[in-house]
Amino acid sequence: MAGRPRQFDRTQALHKARDLFWQRGFEATSMADLVTELGIASARIYAAFGSKEALFREAIESYETGEGAFAALALEQEPLLRDGLQRMFRDAIALYTRPEQPYGCMVVSAATNCSQGNDGIRQWLAEHRQQRTESIIQRFRHAIEAGELKEDTDAAALGDYYATLLHGLSVQARDGVSPERLLAMIPTLMTAFDLAQTETIV
Repeated sequence: MAGRPRQFDRTQALHKARDLFWQRGFEATSMADLVTELGIASARIYAAFGSKEALFREAIESYETGEGAFAALALEQEPLLRDGLQRMFRDAIALYTRPEQPYGCMVVSAATNCSQGNDGIRQWLAEHRQQRTESIIQRFRHAIEAGELKEDTDAAALGDYYATLLHGLSVQARDGVSPERLLAMIPTLMTAFDLAQTETIV
C-alpha cells in the first residue's frame, strides 16, 4: 500500500517559489525548476496556485508585503523625510546584499526582459516600480508642505532621482558590489536633498 502524500505547506512552498523567481526571474524559471525546488508534483502546484504566472504574482505580493515593504515603512515611520530616505537606502542595501539570499530587488530584477508572450508580466512589474516612484514623490510633496524643504522644490524631479538611485542599488547588488561600498554612497546620495532643505530644519 502506498504511503500517504507528504504534508503540503502552502506558505513554505510560496516562499521557496518566491526566492527562486527572485534569483532567476520569471521567464528563466521553468515549471520543472519549481517542481524540484518545492519538492512537490506540478499537479499540486497548479492545484494550489493555478498557474506559473499566478504563482509568480502571489510571490511578488509576498515580497512586497514582507521584505520588500522596507521603503514604505521607512518613509511612513520617520517624521523627517531626510531620515526616512537614509533609512530606506540602508534597509535596501541590507536586504539586497543578504548572504545566501537572492541579491537585489525582486521587483526590479524578476522580469526586466521578457518575450512577447510574457509582456503582461513585464508591464505589471513596471507598474509596481512606477507606484514606488510615485510614493516617493508624494512623500517629497508632504515634506514641502511641512516646511522641511523649500517651497520651490521640484518634488517630482527629486522623487524620480531617489527612485532611480534605489533601483540602481539593486543592480549594483546583483553585480556583487559589497554592502560597504554601497553604504559609503549614502552621504553623496543625500547631497541633492540637502540643497533643497530649508535652514529652519535641523
